[in-house]
Amino acid sequence: MKFTANTEQEKKEMLSSIGVAGVEELFKNIPSNALFSPKKEGILKKGISEMEVLAHLKNLSSKNLTVADHTGFLGAGSYFHFISAVVPALISRGEFLTAYTPYQPEASQGTLQATFEFQTMIADLYGMNIANASLYDGASALAEAALLALRETGRKKILVSRTTHPEYRLTLQTYCNDFEIVEIPYSKDGTVALEKLNENLNEDVACVIIQNPNFFGLIEDGQTIGELAQKKNALFIVSANPISLGILEPPGEYGADIAIGEGQPLGISLNYGGPYLGLFSCKEKHLRKVPGRIVGITKDLEDKRGFVLTLQTREQHIRREKATSNICTNEALMALAATIHLSLLGPKGLKELAALNLKKAHLLSEEIKKIPDFKLSFSSPFFNEFVIQSKHKPEIIQEHCLKNKIVSGLNLSKFYPELENAMLWCVTEMNSKDQILQLVSLLKGL
Repeated sequence: MKFTANTEQEKKEMLSSIGVAGVEELFKNIPSNALFSPKKEGILKKGISEMEVLAHLKNLSSKNLTVADHTGFLGAGSYFHFISAVVPALISRGEFLTAYTPYQPEASQGTLQATFEFQTMIADLYGMNIANASLYDGASALAEAALLALRETGRKKILVSRTTHPEYRLTLQTYCNDFEIVEIPYSKDGTVALEKLNENLNEDVACVIIQNPNFFGLIEDGQTIGELAQKKNALFIVSANPISLGILEPPGEYGADIAIGEGQPLGISLNYGGPYLGLFSCKEKHLRKVPGRIVGITKDLEDKRGFVLTLQTREQHIRREKATSNICTNEALMALAATIHLSLLGPKGLKELAALNLKKAHLLSEEIKKIPDFKLSFSSPFFNEFVIQSKHKPEIIQEHCLKNKIVSGLNLSKFYPELENAMLWCVTEMNSKDQILQLVSLLKGL
């Protein structure tokens, strides 16, 4: 549909109908310094050509630092992975790119089938019975998992490991501010302090939440944590990087009741922080408490296979105030990207990808450990992220690396003040051996 601008006469008629003299009057309550003024913007003082607009926009975009012209060793929840050209090519097709909620299944079979395939893959990946059609991101998925546990158990207390992503924990507090949230500290090896977890576990606890691999990249003892939770009939919730599940045991196999994650590593570019993809899977007994939507298979009157929205728990529908969640939609396009990406990888490809991430991360960690005054902060096994401490301030390291077009690791002091001069480093398949050795050489130069 083409855009047709209103004529000056039509604008005057509309303004007259609502009783204002001009458009400016509609915004009179907004402080003048907060309003955009074309007079302040030289580019808009006069009409300019399309070529000039493109040149101006290119100049603005060149101010951004991107993975296209910088080497990145920063992860912490958003990861630079290879994405086949097939993914953007397919999700850019009009029937997918412009698709909206499939209220009429008979007209939305392609969208529904793609979502069904996505659910199947995620349930299989996390070792669960069911998965929903996706949520907004990993943080909201974790918070929704906690809400499900509170509804299922009728209890009022949440235990969450301090090794869970700090921003996920903030989202959890926002969602569950009416409930008691207790953060379980980590031990000297960087994983959940099991004795502290056991001390806080009682009949008031609705769920135990961990991240595995955790925020430090370390592998948690999921089996033991799950057993401790189950002894008190608390639900066990695990947030897991989907790429790591190419080689690590799925949460469902070590006792998780709900497994969630951030789907960004599955064929979704960094995108300056979004849109991303919330993964949500659980055991079948929790089916009717799951937030969002679930697509299922059925048959029509002619006995032909078809796809429908089996469950919708959104508050806009018949459940209203009794709705499971206020999640009104799902990340359908991002879920499609993840489905295509996983289809291209296959089980063998996912395993090889995870192994490559593991191998390269350990190569960097071993090289950094050889540098005087640099050491690994924790002794536990890790996947593709690890924490390094040194005598140098993280800001100095970051500045030094950036001058050489390298985006270094995350300064952890903002989230963990006790970890002085500690940085979280990440390595993926996109980091070549030469880039790894270049970073090591720069760190030696400090």
